[in-house]
Order: sequence, then C-alpha cells, then structure tokens
Amino acid sequence: MNVADAVPEFADAFEFDEFNRMQEAALPAVLETDDNVVAAAPTASGKTALAELAICRTLSRGGTALFLAPLRALTTEKESEWERFEAMGYSVYVVTGERDLDPRRAERADILVMTPEKADSATRKHESARYSFVTDVDCVVIDEVHLLDSERRGSVLEVTVSRLRRLCDPRVVALSATMKNVGDVADWLDAPPSATFQFGDDYRPVDLETGVKTYTHGENSFADKYRRLYRALDLAEPHVRDDGQALVFVASRQDAVMAAKKARDELAERDVPMGARGDYDLHTEAADLDDETLRKSIPDGVAFHHAGLSTNDRNAVEEWFREGTVGVLFSTSTLAWGVNLPARCVVIRDTKYHDPLEGDVDVSPLDVLQMLGRAGRPGYDDVGYGWVVCDRSEADKYRRLLREGKEIESHLAGRGDGDGDAAVGDLAAHLNAEIALGTVGGLEDVMDWLETTFYYVRAQSRPETYGFPDLRDRVRGTVDRLVARGFVETDDQLGLEPTALGRLASDYYLRLDTAERFRELTDRESLAEPDVLRTVAAASEFDSVSPRSSERDAVDTILSGSRGVVSTLSGVDSRVGAPATDDLADGTRKVLAILRASAADSVPADLRSDAWVIRQNALRLLAALRESAETFAGPRVAGLVARVAARVEHGVAADAVGLTAVDGVGAGRADTLAAGDLTTPADLVAAGATELTNAGLTAGVAERIVSQAGELPRASVEWGSFPDRIAVGDNDVREVTVRNEGGPARAGVRVTANDTEMHEKTLYFDGETTVPVAVFGSPQAETVSYAVEVVYPDLPLRPQRDSRTVGIDD
Repeated sequence: MNVADAVPEFADAFEFDEFNRMQEAALPAVLETDDNVVAAAPTASGKTALAELAICRTLSRGGTALFLAPLRALTTEKESEWERFEAMGYSVYVVTGERDLDPRRAERADILVMTPEKADSATRKHESARYSFVTDVDCVVIDEVHLLDSERRGSVLEVTVSRLRRLCDPRVVALSATMKNVGDVADWLDAPPSATFQFGDDYRPVDLETGVKTYTHGENSFADKYRRLYRALDLAEPHVRDDGQALVFVASRQDAVMAAKKARDELAERDVPMGARGDYDLHTEAADLDDETLRKSIPDGVAFHHAGLSTNDRNAVEEWFREGTVGVLFSTSTLAWGVNLPARCVVIRDTKYHDPLEGDVDVSPLDVLQMLGRAGRPGYDDVGYGWVVCDRSEADKYRRLLREGKEIESHLAGRGDGDGDAAVGDLAAHLNAEIALGTVGGLEDVMDWLETTFYYVRAQSRPETYGFPDLRDRVRGTVDRLVARGFVETDDQLGLEPTALGRLASDYYLRLDTAERFRELTDRESLAEPDVLRTVAAASEFDSVSPRSSERDAVDTILSGSRGVVSTLSGVDSRVGAPATDDLADGTRKVLAILRASAADSVPADLRSDAWVIRQNALRLLAALRESAETFAGPRVAGLVARVAARVEHGVAADAVGLTAVDGVGAGRADTLAAGDLTTPADLVAAGATELTNAGLTAGVAERIVSQAGELPRASVEWGSFPDRIAVGDNDVREVTVRNEGGPARAGVRVTANDTEMHEKTLYFDGETTVPVAVFGSPQAETVSYAVEVVYPDLPLRPQRDSRTVGIDD
C-alpha cells in the first residue's frame, strides 16, 4: 500500500513511499478506528510508522498526541526526526525538566514528547496552570511498552497511563519489540482482538541467530572488561572480514570510548581489513568532529556512539555506519531503543552496568532481547547474528531467555506473601499520589483504581504468583499504613484525604520514608548545613548507591573535612563542624561526599562520573525538603535549606551564597565579587556598576547584575523611639518598622529577646510592615538584646538582622 494513498495529507511525514507487510496489516486498526491498539513486532520491522499513523489520525481531527519515549535521549531524537511534522505546520514540543518548561508552547503543541517519569510528574500537577495541558491529550503512543517490566521504572509507566485514562480517556497505542504476553497488555488497555497484533519472527526483515558465549572472570573487574572485549572481537571479526559490520553494546559512555580505543589497536594487530586511512575526504570530514578520540578512530573504521556526543558527531557516526565506513561500533544501550542502526553481528559485551543511583545492576532481560534484535541489515544480510557474552555462571540464564523469551510483569506491588512495605512494592507511594490528586477519594475508589492497572490484569492471569485471592486485604493494609504514618486521613464515611505530608511526597516524587525523614528533621530545635546534607544523602532514593573501589579514597578525603565545606550557615545555628560519618553506610558516605564537594566546587576526578546524576537528584530532594521545612518549621529553616541547595548547585562559599539569587551569577562570578568584599545582593546595589567593573566584571555585565540585584528584597529596620534603658519591672510595647527597599518577596519576620522568640509572622514583603517588640525590665539581667530578623524561604539570601540592647535600671 502506498503512503500517499493511505494518508495523502501526511505523505510528507514519512520517509518511505510504501508500507511494508507488517505496517499494512496493522494500518486499518490504527488509522481507521478509534480503538486502543497493542502491537508487538520484531526490531527493525517498522513499528515507528504505526506510531506516526496514530499521530496522523489524531492531528487530522485537530487533536493532541502524546508520545512516551523510554529514554530522555530519545525524546530529543524524536524532536529532530519529527521536523517533518513541523514542516507541515504542526508543533512538536519535548517536555523535559521543570525549569525548562514553557507552558505556552506545551499548551499549543500538536505533538508532545515525554518520558514516563516526566508524564507522571506532569499528571500529578495537572490542576496547576503550568501543567493543565496534559489533560488535553487525545492520543497516547507508548514506545516500547515492555518498559512495564522494569523493576525501577515499570510502575511509573503503569500508573501514568492509568491516570491519563482516568483524567482524559485518550486513545492508547502501545508498541513493543519484545512482548511475549501481548494479550495481558491488550486486556489492560481494553484493546479489542481486531486491534491486538503479535507479529512473529517471520515479520523480521532478516532471520536472526542468537547464542551465548562465556568467559571466566578474574579478581580484577577492569581486566574482565578486556577479556569480554577480546571475546566480542572474536565474534565480530569473521563478519567484518566478510564486509559485514558489528555493533557491540557496552555498559557506559566511558566504556564505549575505551573499548573503541583498544579495538583499533587489536584489530590492526589482527590485520583485519577495515577503515579508510587513505580516503582524503573521510579524513577531512572526520577532522570536523567535536570529539578528539572519535576523530582519530573513524579513519580506522572503529567508532563509538552514546548520548553524550554532540548531535553533529552522533549524526556523522550513524551515517558512516550505514554507509559501511565504520565496521565496528561500540555503543551504550541507548542505541538499542533509538536510531535504527542494524548490523550483521550484534554482541552484548556487558550484561551489567553501573547506575549512579542503583549501583551495579543487570541489563534487563527485555533490553537484552531488544539489543540482539538489531542484528541483520535488511537488503544486505540473509541472517543476523546476536551474541551475549557473560560469565559462565550466568550462561544458562541467558540461554533460557533466548530460547523462551520473557513475559512482561507488573512491578506496581509485591507478589506472593510478605509483610509491610516489602510486600506492596511501590503501591503505597503510587496510591498516596492518587489520593493526593483526588482521583482516589475513598476505600472503594482504591479498588476501582487498582482495577485500571496492569498489575490487576497480571494478577488475574497469575493469581497464585501475585496473591490475587487476598489482594483486597493487602490493599486495605496499605491504606491503613498510609493513615498510620500520617500521609492520609480517613473519616467515618470511609473517605480518604491527603495530609500535608502526603501532598508533599506526591508533589516531589518522594519515597515515603524520605518524606518522613524530612518531616522529622524539621522538628529539631536547631539545624545547620551538615544536618541538611546528611539527611539528603541518607534519603531512600540513594539506597542503592555504592562506591567503586577507586572512589573510596576520595570519599574519605572529603569527609575528613579537608575541603572546607562543613561550616554552618549564619543565622540558624552557631555550631561549627560536621558530625562524624563513620556510622553511615558506604553509599550514603559517597553521596554526602559528592554534595559537600559540590558545595565547595571541588568534586575530585574520581567522583565525577556519578556526581552529576547524584547532584541533580539531590537538588530535587532539597527542593522537597525546603517546602517540608516551610510547611512544618517555618520560613527560617526553609531559608537555610534554600541556601544549602544553592551551594550544592553553584559551588559557592557560605558567605557569598546570596549572590546566586542574582540571575547570571554562578561560582566564578560569585568568587570574583566576594574577593572584592561584595557578598550579598545588597552589597552589589550599594557598590554600583563602577565598583563591580573594578572588581573584574565588564561594564555591561556589571550594569545588568546591579539592576537584577536591585530587584531582590533588601530589608532595613527603623527602631524609631526604641528605649536605651528600662526600669526593673516595667513593660513597654514599641512598634518597629521593617522596610523592604528592594523587590517584593515572601518573607518571615522574627523578633527575639536574648535569642528567645517573641513574635514571628510570614508575609508577602512589599513596602513596609511593623512588628511589636515588648520591652521589659527583667530582674535577672543587666541588659536585654532585642533583634529583628528577616528571612526569605524561597531565596538563598542570608538572614538580614538588626539588633538593639536595652539596659536594665534597678
């Protein structure tokens, strides 16, 4: 069937002129009905076209399509691919982080692209103006729906799709290359038999032969990588000599680079004919690459591919691989999910990888099948060859996987018998989120919601494994624990309402025990920076973090206090130094070391590979802790947490952290300004642009920074006729004026007498306000020190404080 005949107004959206056999079989259900569709088809068989057909039908009706991509790297890839839709007048918008969100663009977009995690976050906030667009979705396309089987991410996809169906009831089109139990997914999504497809291997464009090759590991993991690399090259070499190509999957970006370097030398030593050293044009094109290592390896026919490469470099590598210029390509798993780059031979060198948050984990079984599915080039190869290289002890596991495949399971809740949280998996956290959203308002609603999940369908299919007979009792137990822990409140009518703690956990995507720890922290009488960092480092979100052997010395050095990051923040606690860390778990110590080093802008090289991911997650947790502090402890503690977060994000000294509130002032400029004794936005305003220029800034930058600093709040205290002395036993109440000479902001104003709080209020601080100060003649003191302190819960500004001392006359 010709594309132009099937979708004449969208023919330009496709890169081919004719649908293949698989696409033609599914086309009527996708394009001519409103049924939900579930389709499993082999890798490289053309599933993307089914997604695009569903999008075309949605656009033709003036609707909005949401494409759920399994990886963030693939969301930007789709944005680039779908410039074809942009050229036809449709808007494509990738929704990534909170800070980057443009609500207006999102609202006007015809095609939205998100990861499941971002869609989960967006739907949790659908009642806010920023995220209201997510309830206007008419069609959801799930790319690689077998992500449901991921222990870490599967439940997120599951509850997000179920929530979207409850919020706006969109059409759902679910696609996968490796989906053995397609019927369960179809039952979950209410896809009728006529719209449920399981295309077998006979729909593969090239036959596939797979197998397992083993190696014997030693004591040195670094040496083991080379043992596996030589094994991979042994498997690839015959195909490369026969004008074929090999795609080798490795664990990390660094592994891809290092493996390519070593493979260049090894293949040259084996005298494998490949590369184009004498090709002047190739040398010229390779010289334009951004990555130096890649520039050197391309002429030898070896390359690497990962999401960290520039778009220019990735595109070039992909094109050279398609042309055959690159004979051996090393890649991270991203390539298995994304760009279609088939090779005659695919080798999985690494079946484990290091995740900054999870530690050393196995590549999921379905990802293994996804990678091997890349073997075989349509139009070039009659057979593709896929190999798993693994330790002898795991050979039978992978042989069984290749022989039998794997069914998709739900990881929303526990299976079988068990007690407490371990038995319910992620159910408690996700159920708390639904109650916080209002989609579950009572005990009966809980079961109604659960019946919309893949878990419920799977439990019906395997009742003994999932403990289906006592499911209702287990869910009731989950609700009871949420109530007992303070996340949910119930009433006599069996209604369920979220508490402030429950809403906080939902809004910030917190694990429940992390939310509890944050609440407990804010109950303390005094807090300092080390307390905040230690609590965040110990969060359950970092439970699986583990230090490599090469990182332990760096962790110990940082935690010994030698990097200057343990000073307290002024205005909250006078203690100096950080508590001992010997009692902390190894993973917690690693996270704490990274946070301390980040605050000092001095992360050592040994910790940098995981530092970015850990820091980004810590900043999310600090944002949650700041709100928890404001909710349960007040603006003073919230301001402390805001300053800690700014230090971790920007790497500035404690006394200069307020400078980061000025847009465009990071670690470098903050250091420059602080060196000139300019440590607060108020200092910048008082100094003026000329003095900032003298401190080393250009005139234009200095003027802009002074202007922006002037828009931040600057408090001053007018004591008026405040007395210098008072007689013993006398009392007098004076009104003190607190004036904001800068821009408006939320603030807390606190009055103390000899450090004992007398009055506190929170307000939107614009202009001026007054606070009562009760002056009293205490018979137990010769003087009383009165202070007015202004803090800003949303900004990393240090507290602004002014005081007066009153003498006591006998």
